Amino acid sequence: MLRISEAGALNERVVLKLEGRIAGPWVAEVLDACEHFLREHRALQLDLAGVSFLDRTGTAAISRLKSRGVALENCSSFVVEQLKDF
Repeated sequence: MLRISEAGALNERVVLKLEGRIAGPWVAEVLDACEHFLREHRALQLDLAGVSFLDRTGTAAISRLKSRGVALENCSSFVVEQLKDF
């Protein structure tokens, strides 16, 4: 299960807070939520403090978002290690 909430906007930057698991069908939910703001050319920041697990697809998706300029914050050591492989 994954919860996505808008934690606020800092000037032109939107902050999305992710809590739970980025795996299976939830990967598409994350991408859809992010794409909405990226299409509007808004700066986007993901707060990953509440992420407890990423599967391979979720890790690839977060890595792609990062390469598109999405800022990542509050990554646990688990998330940091997962992202090193991509």
